[in-house]
Amino acid sequence: MADPAPLPLDPRAVLLDASAADREDAIRQCGRALVAVGAVEEPYVETMIERERSISTYVGEGVAIPHGTLAAKDAVHHDAVCVLRFPGGVDWGGERVVVCVGIAARGDGHVQLLSELAQILLDPDRVHALREATRVEEVVHLLRSDGQPTEEETT
Repeated sequence: MADPAPLPLDPRAVLLDASAADREDAIRQCGRALVAVGAVEEPYVETMIERERSISTYVGEGVAIPHGTLAAKDAVHHDAVCVLRFPGGVDWGGERVVVCVGIAARGDGHVQLLSELAQILLDPDRVHALREATRVEEVVHLLRSDGQPTEEETT
C-alpha cells in the first residue's frame, strides 16, 4: 500500500492555545482559520455548522473533524487542513474535544483527506502527541509525515 500523501497543512492554520465557548464557536474558529489561509470563502464556515447539526464530527480520542457540506464546494479554493488545540477542552455533545482538525476540499477531495487523517488518528501515539502538542512544528510534522520524531526534535 502506498504511503499517504502529506496533508495540506499551512502552519498559519495551526493554533495551539485556543478556547471556545461551545462546539459551534470551535467550528467557527476552524472555519476562520481556513478562510485566513485562503482555502475557503466565508460561506463555507456556515456549512461547517450545518454539517455538525446533521451529524457530529466527533471521531473519538478527544478529536473532532469539522468540515462543510457538499453545498459549499464552490466556496473552496484549494484543499486545506487546520488544527486548533483547545487545552481546556470543548463540550462536543457530551464528549470532550481537545483538538479540532478542520478540513476543506474541492470536488471529492474530502474523502482522501479523511482517509489520510484516519491513518493518523488510528495511531494512539500520534493522537496523544497531537493532543499534547505545544509547538506548531510538532503538529506540522505529525500531520505531514509518518509521525516519527526527526533528529532535531529529539535533541
